[in-house]
Amino acid sequence: MKVLIIAHDHVSPPGPVADRFRHHGFEVDEFLVVPAGDFSQPNIERKFPELSDYDLIVPMGAPWGAWDEDKIGNWLKPELEFLQEALARDTPVLGICFGGQLLARALGGSVAPGPKPEIGWSVVHSDRSDLVPSGPWFQFHYDRWTLPSEVLEIARNSIASQAFTHGRNLGVQFHPEITTQMLAGWLDNGGRDLVIKDGQDPDLLLAHTEAEQSVSIERSNQLIDTYLKDVAKLI
Repeated sequence: MKVLIIAHDHVSPPGPVADRFRHHGFEVDEFLVVPAGDFSQPNIERKFPELSDYDLIVPMGAPWGAWDEDKIGNWLKPELEFLQEALARDTPVLGICFGGQLLARALGGSVAPGPKPEIGWSVVHSDRSDLVPSGPWFQFHYDRWTLPSEVLEIARNSIASQAFTHGRNLGVQFHPEITTQMLAGWLDNGGRDLVIKDGQDPDLLLAHTEAEQSVSIERSNQLIDTYLKDVAKLI
């Protein structure tokens, strides 16, 4: 089986998420939407891979808004259509953060800026602790989705909806793929100022992430395992 992981920027690799798919015998293809040279001007034209080549689609996070068609519309609209086609073909989708927001839009929901950012480690209230443990999970987002009535929300906190299922699909707002190295890349590419603006110390956030990393990967593995078995039904 083959999984397509859609990375939207050069400092957001799939990390432990891709590792877990490989553990289950998946061939992993990674597609980078915005290369490093286009990071400052991300509204580029992109042609997405052939959907029929894959058994599972995983759109990842991004530093841009899943609603911001003025800034990234040249590839945001085609990616949204790509996910809508996947849904129509019953090709499972696991959407992570920005990818979860795009999945919500593809299902008929909407995405908009939330009342405040959510940055750092937080516990969520989960109705499916076998699929989405309560955490803590790492968060770095400014937006939140509104789900259509036929989509089942399965986790939330006081700031935003955190996870939902629909058919063979799962969307999560947090980052199960986070590693210390990945966060360092985010901080070095504009994230440090955002963390400081949020009233936090980026170096302490990095240290917290390093301390949390091993158990975070265990939670990520549980999420992937249960998703593949009980939701996507691919193992």
